[in-house]
This record gives sequence, structure tokens and C-alpha cells, in this order.
Amino acid sequence: MMVLMKTLQVILALSILIVVHEFGHYLFAKLFRIRVDKFYLFFDAGGFRLFSTKHNKLLTRIFPKLKTAATDYGIGWLPLGGYCKISGMVDESMDKDQLAQAPKDYEFRTHPAWQRLLVLFGGVLFNFIFAILVYIGLLSHNGQSYISNEENRIVTNALSEEMGFRTGDKVLCFDDYVPENFGMLQADLARRSPVTAKVLRGDDTVTLYIDHALIGQVLSSPGMFGLAVPFVVDTLLPGSLNAGSDLRRDDRIVALDGHDVEYSFQSVEILQAYKDSTVTASVVRGGDSLKMMLQVDSAGLLGIYPQIPGIKTREYTLAEAVPAGVKLTFENIGGYVRDLKLVFTPSTGAYKSVGSFIAIGQAFPSAWNWTAFFSILALLSIMLGVMNLIPIPGLDGGHIVITLFEMFTGHKPSERFLMITQTIGMILLIMLMFLAFGNDITRLIK
Repeated sequence: MMVLMKTLQVILALSILIVVHEFGHYLFAKLFRIRVDKFYLFFDAGGFRLFSTKHNKLLTRIFPKLKTAATDYGIGWLPLGGYCKISGMVDESMDKDQLAQAPKDYEFRTHPAWQRLLVLFGGVLFNFIFAILVYIGLLSHNGQSYISNEENRIVTNALSEEMGFRTGDKVLCFDDYVPENFGMLQADLARRSPVTAKVLRGDDTVTLYIDHALIGQVLSSPGMFGLAVPFVVDTLLPGSLNAGSDLRRDDRIVALDGHDVEYSFQSVEILQAYKDSTVTASVVRGGDSLKMMLQVDSAGLLGIYPQIPGIKTREYTLAEAVPAGVKLTFENIGGYVRDLKLVFTPSTGAYKSVGSFIAIGQAFPSAWNWTAFFSILALLSIMLGVMNLIPIPGLDGGHIVITLFEMFTGHKPSERFLMITQTIGMILLIMLMFLAFGNDITRLIK
């Protein structure tokens, strides 16, 4: 069920983003009276399709004009993207027959370079606008919450231990940058590639020198900086076996069966030995020290939800959410650009973190959550926009570079040259796809 839920979310998210991106191209083409031959969600490879406004007999019987309409709207069978086939443009359709004919007024290739540039940039522009709109909606409806780094300490994994961090450290800064959001610590470490990190360890300030050979692993090692939550009672979970105990909000559990417990995660291993039984807990309440017998359920849990310190929330009106949504979008664009810089720097090994649909699926929650879905959707829209700006032939960025070259030099590249670059670009993209799938499969095996 969990796999099915994640799969449905991936399909829905990618379908929305493909339509948004291609609609950007479509709208500018229509604005400049350039004919759009096809607007498809997914690819109709080999001429096979699941739906088509021009080829659906029932639809064309009801609406006869659809059969002779300029644009065929449809759904392909190969769910690896989608496309907007613009007449007279060298694209992934590789339509040589159309290009061999005499240029026509309604074709892409006969329009001024500045119009073609806007058509090419339209998809990316709409991805960014879509992300802004989603963030405005989320901020105005839910506000913005984050866990303050200033008030929390970390739990390490194997990679952060190797880099010199220790459980209980408080991260003070990466070089001169002072992180504010605890949830962004790992991303900040990867994107900023600092020379040093300063941490508070006990009462001492310790300087760590970051091994840049490990930066690439930071992108593919989840949980580098877990949250070291003190075992302070917030609430008892519904159905908790300890609902009738004397535990109160703000009580701090400092030991279980004589074993010190500074953070809640340290209780997990201890409680495994007390499943379906009781355990003696040392509790601090104000200035008093108490002893309590607590019930442990069959999963080795006490049914206690601990307090998470330093949660900061800001509410936004719709008017306030607009500039905040724009700001958040451009912050995430900048962050993803830094991620790509790492990926294209082979020495970091960050290319090993590149993922495909499998990696995207793992980002979605196993149960439906609208807030989580739209948050991930906005981030994916930004990633799709930035990825398409990479100046690789076959991507929008490659076409944009060629068009800008034409605008600055006055020299228009030949259609043969465009076909060659498009072929090279498609080969590069296929290689990138194999890398992404290979990385995902390797991670699943591990």
C-alpha cells in the first residue's frame, strides 16, 4: 500500500509539472501566432497514444472541428515526460519531413529571435511562477514553521561521525555562515562546502576541518544531523499505557532502570528489554527528583510525545505571503543551483546522488498529506525549471543559448546544425537517465 501511495503521488506530481512546463511553451507560441501541432502529456512513442482529441472517434463525432484543429491534445503511453510540438522547431520529435518543406509564416523558424527566445523560456518561467503560487498558498494557509538550530543539538550518523561531528554537538557555524534552520543543516553543509565547522561540545567550542572528499556523500546520506530531543514530556499519545500514570507535561525523564537518558532516542535501545512489562524511570519535576514505574508496550515504547524545543512559526496574511513566496522560491532556486554545481564537479562525487523517479518517490510521505504534497511539488517545479536551463542541446537551456548566440551575432545556425546538436543532447540525456536509474538501483540494493 505504501509503494502504491508513493507511486500515485509521483505520477500526479510529474503530470502536473509536465503540463505546467509545456503550457508555458504553448502559451507564448499561441501569443505569437506560432502553430502548435501537438500538446501531449507523456510520450506517444511509435505513434501509440492513450488519448487524442484528433483520433478519438467519439469526441470527433460530437465535436467535428477537433479533427481539423491545428493542435492535437493527447496523452501518450510512455510516462517519461511530455512535449509541446511547435511547428517548424527542431525538438525531440526530430521531424525532418516538416523541416524539409518551405518555411511557412506560422512556423517557429520564421519568427524573430526574441519571440523564439520567449517561447523557449516559457516552460521554465511557468515552473518558477507555479512554485511561487504554491508557496504563497502554503504560507498564507499554514504559515511557516521550522526548528531553530540555536536551541538544538544533533544526533550523528556514520558519515557525520566520520567528518568529526558527535552526538550532542550544537552546530554554531559553517565558516562564517550561522545556520538558523536546524532542518537545513545538511543542505547548508553540502551547498556551502565550508572549510571549517564550529560546534559547541559540552562547554567547549570545537573547530572541525571538513574533508571535501566527503561532500558528495552528504547529498546521498539522509539523517546526517538528527534532532537530539531532550526526554521532556509534552503529551501522552492516545491509547498510551501510561495515560493513568503521574507523568505531567514538562516532566523530564533522566534515567530508565538506572541507565542515563539525556535524549529521547537513547531510550529506544533500553526499552527493547522491557517490552510488555514495566520500567523504573527517574523523573525531574521542577526541583524535585521522582521515581515512577512506567508501562512499556509490545513495541518497546512508553507512548510519550516529547517536547521539541525551538519550534518557530510565522503566520502570513495573503498580502504578506506574496513577497515571502517569491523570496522562498528564489532561495530554493539558488540552493538547487549550488546542488547542481556539486553534481557537475566530479571530484566531489556528488553525481552519485543523482536520482530518478525512484528517488522522487522516496521523498513523498507514505500517507496522503496535502501540505507535504504541495511542498514537494513546488520544490520539484523549481528543480525542473533549473534543470531545463542547463545549456545542454535538447534541453530548453541549449536552445536558449543558441538563440542568444543568433541575437548577438546576427548569424542563424543552419537546421542541419540544430538537428546534430539535438541528437547529441538526446544522447546525453539518455546517459543521464541511465546514471539516475543506476544510482537508485544501487541505493536500493545497499
